[in-house]
Amino acid sequence: MQGTPEQGQADRVLILSDADRAALNAQASRGLLLALVAQGALGLAAAVIAGVVGGAAAGWSALAGAGADFIPNALFALRLAFSVRSGRASPFTFLFGELIKLFATALLLWLLSRVAQGWLVWPAALLGLILTLKGYLLLLMFRKLS
Repeated sequence: MQGTPEQGQADRVLILSDADRAALNAQASRGLLLALVAQGALGLAAAVIAGVVGGAAAGWSALAGAGADFIPNALFALRLAFSVRSGRASPFTFLFGELIKLFATALLLWLLSRVAQGWLVWPAALLGLILTLKGYLLLLMFRKLS
């Protein structure tokens, strides 16, 4: 029995040159940096919006909520960029880093609830968190992600 033409194309192995790998690594690093910039911009926007609408405490709360997500994301992105440049990137590295990032975000939110009980405005903090989480939407709006 003969295979279909689609099967023949699927069986091909893609061999990348060193220049191709370097170009892909540079593109991946640029994508990580753009995602962080977009998340930071939306986190700051959330703080400004909350500050204008709800006052200084709401603005600081939104900034703290944004930071609870941005800081672990930034550390994870740096770790991924280092793994890509060193050639040691793997699915396990990504999965393990993602789990640590989620745990760190939850831990920072818990610490925020304990340390800032007197002035924390939860709706504003959640606004900062959500807008920072959705930072990639800013890139999609300007077609920087494909």
